[in-house]
Amino acid sequence: AIALILALIIRTFIIQAFKIPTGSMRPTLREGDRILVSKFRYGPKVPLTHYRLPGFAKPQRGDVIVFIYPEDPTKDFIKRLIAEGGETAEVKDGRIYINGQVLDGLPFQGIYYYNRDKYGEVGQKIKVPQDHYYVLGDNSASSRDSRYWGFVPKDMVVGRAELIYWPPTRIRMIK
Repeated sequence: AIALILALIIRTFIIQAFKIPTGSMRPTLREGDRILVSKFRYGPKVPLTHYRLPGFAKPQRGDVIVFIYPEDPTKDFIKRLIAEGGETAEVKDGRIYINGQVLDGLPFQGIYYYNRDKYGEVGQKIKVPQDHYYVLGDNSASSRDSRYWGFVPKDMVVGRAELIYWPPTRIRMIK
């Protein structure tokens, strides 16, 4: 009973394991990778309430985050945080521009971002609403992300992906 209670507390408030189902985050994450997601970093949500405990950090551009999928709350999604509330994002010539400035450092270097759908059309500058995030998959050619369905509300963020723990050949911190 004690072990079960401890496991529930750890999973609810500290860290949770997830399995990657698709290649939308390739090459960072591959299908079948098993990862650990820190809920504690951003502040875990208290079950059955809308309250979130204080965390020790806020989501930052470039973080790989897990969130409740806005179009189907029964699913969790994982994508890279690109822009936050108040910022303007644009996908242009395969690159991401935030408030007119290109993102060219790691982890954005070497990724070609495609213009797609309602929130990622050619020449479109997307203004991210306050308390929301604009997220994209690293495998832009095959990722259903903010370009298709819009923004992730801040309160739907589950946590930050920290570590690939399986398979053994891929054990590493997630960047």
